[in-house]
Amino acid sequence: MVIAISVRNLSFSFNQADETALKNLSMDIEQGSRCLLVGANGAGKSTLLRILAGKRLTKGHVQVYGKDVFQNQPSGITYLGTEWAMNPVVRGDIRVSEFLDSVGGFRHKDRRDTLLNILDVDVDWRMHQISDGERRRVQLVMGLMVPWTLLLLDEVTVDLDVVVRTDLINFLIAESKERNATILYATHIFDGLFNFPTHVMHMRLGSNVGNPEPWPLVPQSPLHHIIKQSNVEASPLLKLALAWLREDLVYRREYEKSIDRQRGARSETTDSETFYSRFDYWKGK
Repeated sequence: MVIAISVRNLSFSFNQADETALKNLSMDIEQGSRCLLVGANGAGKSTLLRILAGKRLTKGHVQVYGKDVFQNQPSGITYLGTEWAMNPVVRGDIRVSEFLDSVGGFRHKDRRDTLLNILDVDVDWRMHQISDGERRRVQLVMGLMVPWTLLLLDEVTVDLDVVVRTDLINFLIAESKERNATILYATHIFDGLFNFPTHVMHMRLGSNVGNPEPWPLVPQSPLHHIIKQSNVEASPLLKLALAWLREDLVYRREYEKSIDRQRGARSETTDSETFYSRFDYWKGK
């Protein structure tokens, strides 16, 4: 068994004034795995993926294929996140074919052409005229056309229609099996993913809740009772995700109560309300 990702006691905060984004996180991901990260907004999924990609510097044991991602980063790591489509550089007046060639598309013509077909991309599109969903497809062609050994995906399928998304998922499964490549995928869209993961990992408030669980669940897994207790008409994967996220909500509310924090509406009158009530021009209308 080859370990693709090894993390030990990882903690991270964006600055000293902020609450810790990751707390004592440890995990091992085997090579060839397709691990689905499940967690609520703010659980630390995106932060973890950026650290594994070497985009966030932190201390501690963070290795990919036995190499430190900060000091001796191995080749073959590809990270694709949602922020790419908002970059003004990729919204310029340039044809898709020229854009892809500028990032090495001509060196990987066979893979580029396969992805152009799967993602239904027109090479004559101009980047400043296409929709966010079409721009996302171009991003995926760009990111996936260079062969990778570790793929880190952060919600990049959110803009895709169901046909393209399904074809892309099938492509990623085939890539993982044929090349023994590893995928770590964070998403909130579980429809159509039942056959995608080999493992699922639960993240909550910056930590992982247990080790990555093999998927589909083995008969002796303690998680089976969660799915059986669900009264939701959904796939087993979605049932598990819903149960975990509802559990996280209760856990987070209890934690925030213990530190005197509260989300949602409050009964007190804010300073803003007091100030603006003196200048409420809608009164009497």
